[in-house]
Amino acid sequence: MANRATDPQHLLAPPRRTRDRRGRGLRGPLLPPGVPARRTEAARFDRAAITAFAEIDSRWHDHLTDLDVAVDDIPRMLPRDAATVQWPDEVTADGPVPLARLIPAGVDALGRPTRAQLILFRRPLELRSHDDADLPEILREVLIQQVATYLGLDEETIESGPDD
Repeated sequence: MANRATDPQHLLAPPRRTRDRRGRGLRGPLLPPGVPARRTEAARFDRAAITAFAEIDSRWHDHLTDLDVAVDDIPRMLPRDAATVQWPDEVTADGPVPLARLIPAGVDALGRPTRAQLILFRRPLELRSHDDADLPEILREVLIQQVATYLGLDEETIESGPDD
Protein backbone atom coordinates (compact mmCIF):
# COMPACT_ATOMS: atom_id res chain seq x y z
CA MET A 1 0.00 0.00 0.00
CA ALA A 2 1.43 3.34 -1.04
CA ASN A 3 1.96 6.12 1.40
CA ARG A 4 0.07 9.28 0.48
CA ALA A 5 3.18 11.39 0.92
CA THR A 6 5.14 9.25 -1.54
CA ASP A 7 2.31 8.58 -4.03
CA PRO A 8 2.64 11.03 -6.96
CA GLN A 9 -0.98 10.37 -8.07
CA HIS A 10 -2.44 12.54 -5.31
CA LEU A 11 -0.45 15.53 -6.60
CA LEU A 12 -2.11 15.36 -10.03
CA ALA A 13 -5.28 17.30 -10.71
CA PRO A 14 -8.39 15.16 -10.86
CA PRO A 15 -9.35 14.14 -14.38
CA ARG A 16 -11.57 16.70 -16.12
CA ARG A 17 -15.06 15.48 -16.85
CA THR A 18 -16.23 16.17 -20.37
CA ARG A 19 -19.78 15.03 -19.81
CA ASP A 20 -22.45 15.88 -17.30
CA ARG A 21 -22.74 13.80 -14.17
CA ARG A 22 -25.03 11.29 -15.84
CA GLY A 23 -22.68 10.79 -18.79
CA ARG A 24 -24.83 12.57 -21.36
CA GLY A 25 -23.70 15.57 -23.34
CA LEU A 26 -21.62 18.67 -22.95
CA ARG A 27 -21.14 20.49 -19.68
CA GLY A 28 -20.65 23.92 -21.17
CA PRO A 29 -21.58 25.98 -24.19
CA LEU A 30 -20.80 24.57 -27.59
CA LEU A 31 -19.58 27.93 -28.91
CA PRO A 32 -17.77 30.50 -26.79
CA PRO A 33 -19.24 34.00 -26.38
CA GLY A 34 -18.27 36.46 -29.09
CA VAL A 35 -18.14 33.94 -31.92
CA PRO A 36 -20.40 35.10 -34.78
CA ALA A 37 -22.04 31.68 -35.06
CA ARG A 38 -23.30 32.00 -31.49
CA ARG A 39 -25.51 34.99 -32.29
CA THR A 40 -29.15 34.04 -32.14
CA GLU A 41 -31.88 35.05 -34.54
CA ALA A 42 -33.33 37.27 -31.82
CA ALA A 43 -29.99 39.06 -31.40
CA ARG A 44 -29.72 39.59 -35.16
CA PHE A 45 -33.25 40.98 -35.25
CA ASP A 46 -32.58 43.29 -32.31
CA ARG A 47 -29.46 44.62 -34.02
CA ALA A 48 -31.38 45.23 -37.28
CA ALA A 49 -34.23 46.96 -35.38
CA ILE A 50 -31.82 49.23 -33.52
CA THR A 51 -30.09 50.18 -36.77
CA ALA A 52 -33.40 50.91 -38.53
CA PHE A 53 -34.73 52.98 -35.62
CA ALA A 54 -31.44 54.89 -35.24
CA GLU A 55 -31.88 56.33 -38.73
CA ILE A 56 -35.33 57.70 -37.85
CA ASP A 57 -34.26 58.76 -34.36
CA SER A 58 -31.33 60.76 -35.76
CA ARG A 59 -33.83 63.07 -37.49
CA TRP A 60 -36.69 63.02 -35.00
CA HIS A 61 -34.93 62.54 -31.65
CA ASP A 62 -36.46 65.62 -29.97
CA HIS A 63 -39.95 64.36 -30.82
CA LEU A 64 -39.35 60.72 -29.81
CA THR A 65 -37.97 61.17 -26.28
CA ASP A 66 -41.18 59.82 -24.70
CA LEU A 67 -41.42 56.74 -26.93
CA ASP A 68 -40.10 53.33 -25.93
CA VAL A 69 -39.33 50.72 -28.59
CA ALA A 70 -39.70 47.05 -27.66
CA VAL A 71 -39.57 43.68 -29.41
CA ASP A 72 -41.97 40.84 -28.72
CA ASP A 73 -41.66 37.43 -30.36
CA ILE A 74 -45.26 37.09 -31.47
CA PRO A 75 -48.36 39.30 -31.36
CA ARG A 76 -50.70 38.51 -28.51
CA MET A 77 -53.70 39.89 -30.33
CA LEU A 78 -55.72 37.96 -32.85
CA PRO A 79 -58.48 39.16 -35.16
CA ARG A 80 -61.96 37.77 -34.59
CA ASP A 81 -62.43 37.19 -38.30
CA ALA A 82 -59.24 36.98 -40.38
CA ALA A 83 -61.10 37.53 -43.64
CA THR A 84 -62.62 40.90 -42.70
CA VAL A 85 -60.16 42.26 -40.17
CA GLN A 86 -59.66 46.02 -40.05
CA TRP A 87 -56.81 47.03 -37.81
CA PRO A 88 -56.71 50.48 -36.19
CA ASP A 89 -54.01 52.98 -37.23
CA GLU A 90 -51.92 51.95 -34.21
CA VAL A 91 -51.36 48.49 -35.73
CA THR A 92 -49.20 47.84 -38.78
CA ALA A 93 -50.28 44.53 -40.29
CA ASP A 94 -49.91 42.32 -43.30
CA GLY A 95 -53.50 41.17 -43.77
CA PRO A 96 -54.63 39.44 -40.59
CA VAL A 97 -51.10 39.28 -39.11
CA PRO A 98 -49.94 42.24 -36.98
CA LEU A 99 -46.32 43.29 -37.54
CA ALA A 100 -46.09 46.16 -35.02
CA ARG A 101 -48.28 47.98 -32.54
CA LEU A 102 -48.24 51.43 -30.98
CA ILE A 103 -49.55 51.64 -27.44
CA PRO A 104 -50.18 55.28 -26.53
CA ALA A 105 -49.12 56.77 -23.21
CA GLY A 106 -51.67 56.40 -20.48
CA VAL A 107 -52.21 55.28 -16.91
CA ASP A 108 -51.71 51.69 -15.68
CA ALA A 109 -54.00 49.74 -13.32
CA LEU A 110 -52.25 51.23 -10.26
CA GLY A 111 -52.72 54.79 -11.46
CA ARG A 112 -49.12 55.36 -12.54
CA PRO A 113 -48.40 57.12 -15.83
CA THR A 114 -47.00 54.96 -18.64
CA ARG A 115 -44.90 55.93 -21.64
CA ALA A 116 -45.91 55.28 -25.22
CA GLN A 117 -44.56 51.99 -26.59
CA LEU A 118 -43.86 50.87 -30.12
CA ILE A 119 -43.77 47.07 -30.16
CA LEU A 120 -42.24 45.17 -33.08
CA PHE A 121 -43.32 41.55 -33.51
CA ARG A 122 -40.16 39.60 -34.38
CA ARG A 123 -41.45 36.33 -35.85
CA PRO A 124 -44.01 37.82 -38.30
CA LEU A 125 -41.41 40.35 -39.50
CA GLU A 126 -38.73 37.68 -39.92
CA LEU A 127 -41.11 35.44 -41.86
CA ARG A 128 -41.80 38.25 -44.34
CA SER A 129 -38.13 38.86 -45.08
CA HIS A 130 -36.68 36.58 -47.74
CA ASP A 131 -33.06 37.13 -46.76
CA ASP A 132 -30.84 39.13 -44.39
CA ALA A 133 -30.84 42.15 -46.70
CA ASP A 134 -34.64 42.25 -46.81
CA LEU A 135 -35.25 42.53 -43.04
CA PRO A 136 -33.77 46.04 -42.51
CA GLU A 137 -35.94 47.45 -45.29
CA ILE A 138 -39.11 45.87 -43.87
CA LEU A 139 -38.21 47.13 -40.39
CA ARG A 140 -37.59 50.62 -41.75
CA GLU A 141 -41.02 50.72 -43.46
CA VAL A 142 -42.83 49.46 -40.37
CA LEU A 143 -41.00 51.88 -38.07
CA ILE A 144 -41.77 54.82 -40.37
CA GLN A 145 -45.47 53.90 -40.32
CA GLN A 146 -45.50 53.59 -36.54
CA VAL A 147 -43.56 56.82 -35.89
CA ALA A 148 -45.88 58.65 -38.32
CA THR A 149 -48.87 57.39 -36.34
CA TYR A 150 -47.24 58.35 -33.04
CA LEU A 151 -46.41 61.89 -34.19
CA GLY A 152 -49.64 62.34 -36.18
CA LEU A 153 -47.76 63.04 -39.41
CA ASP A 154 -47.64 61.39 -42.82
CA GLU A 155 -44.95 58.86 -43.75
CA GLU A 156 -43.27 61.12 -46.33
CA THR A 157 -42.66 63.75 -43.66
CA ILE A 158 -41.08 61.15 -41.38
CA GLU A 159 -38.76 60.04 -44.18
CA SER A 160 -37.69 63.55 -45.11
CA GLY A 161 -37.20 64.79 -41.54
CA PRO A 162 -38.59 67.71 -39.56
CA ASP A 163 -38.78 71.15 -41.13
CA ASP A 164 -37.41 72.99 -38.10
